[in-house]
Amino acid sequence: MVKSIRLLYRNVQGRVRCNYNWDWQKMCERSAVMVTAVEWSGGAGPGAVTFTSDSSPGHPHLGQANVYVTNIGPHDSEGGPGGVEFYLHADSDTPLDVLVTITDLGQVERTVFVK
Repeated sequence: MVKSIRLLYRNVQGRVRCNYNWDWQKMCERSAVMVTAVEWSGGAGPGAVTFTSDSSPGHPHLGQANVYVTNIGPHDSEGGPGGVEFYLHADSDTPLDVLVTITDLGQVERTVFVK
């Protein structure tokens, strides 16, 4: 079953390595994962913050800065739940709040090696 979660990262500038271990989703190295990012306008506490669908204090904002995600790598549990690592980019002269959406599409059925 497809599942998504949103995370709010505060004060992002440049390239930041991120990891999120998803304890209630059976994410693993074989998971097909999408990660998106958008600038966020509004309040919230410091650090990475999770919120429910009815409690998000703010809204996505399409600002002038390029905000994006690269190098998405799902991983198995390493002494805890499985999760995903990625680089979060905010091409801005000032730190930005960035809303990240992680979507687990389920496990990949087969891996094919090509030359």
